[in-house]
Amino acid sequence: MNKVFVPPIKIQGIKTKLVPWIIENLPPENFSTWFEPFMGSGVVGFNVRPKRAIFADINPHIINFYNALKSREISSDELKYFLTEQGKILSERGENFYLEVRERFNQFHRPQDFLFLNRACFNGMIRFNRAGKFNVPFNHKPQRFSKAYVTKIFNQLRYVEECFELFDWQFVCQDFRETISQTKSLANVFVYCDPPYLGRHTDYFDAWDENSEVELCAALKNSGTKFMLSTWDHNDFRKNSSVETHWNFCNKASKNHFYHVGASEQNRHSMVETILTNY
Repeated sequence: MNKVFVPPIKIQGIKTKLVPWIIENLPPENFSTWFEPFMGSGVVGFNVRPKRAIFADINPHIINFYNALKSREISSDELKYFLTEQGKILSERGENFYLEVRERFNQFHRPQDFLFLNRACFNGMIRFNRAGKFNVPFNHKPQRFSKAYVTKIFNQLRYVEECFELFDWQFVCQDFRETISQTKSLANVFVYCDPPYLGRHTDYFDAWDENSEVELCAALKNSGTKFMLSTWDHNDFRKNSSVETHWNFCNKASKNHFYHVGASEQNRHSMVETILTNY
């Protein structure tokens, strides 16, 4: 495939480098609708470029951002100007201004501020506390929004806007159970799932436990649709037991991958990624 498109909203653990491998393992036939119950960054679907897609997530701010861009409530041109101006203030005032924008977002939930915080926060994380407040600290890079960096984000936004003109993409804030249940009334659909990794990460919008994993497995089985699930198989320290217990009916392909996450280098390790399919 051509160069991988990187979405404007960053997500910790984004699968940019795994996209070609994931696409190679999709079924060869065309499908009528692409369903993505755990949209996250949207990097896989945005590169597959399906004619019709349902991108869903329980995080309302991701969904609100793309719906605002789709409806032209915000635009790439407007956001380029916004990031340039806010970036100038950030370069002058640093962390204090970042905290002001964070407080502003937690009060008004503006998509412009969401994008700014996503690019100015620590490690590109999206994390909320139990009160639903965005609480990721500053990345301590007050010069973050250089002209080149803003132009890069602008080009990412333009790509999405162009996709809206070509394809029928819908963005909905809902639970994975509801998203998967919608596939039952449609023929020739495909479901790509990239849920929070069991035993790896928990926050306000991405809480995930054993029961969630079991329910996802049951929902996909009962849907009768072709699906692919991205998860982790093992690292140097432990193994994801659910691959052999809950998902042992699936075909499995694995690939070594390195995640650039964690506050310090010693906390960043390679992991064997796995995709599980029922075809």
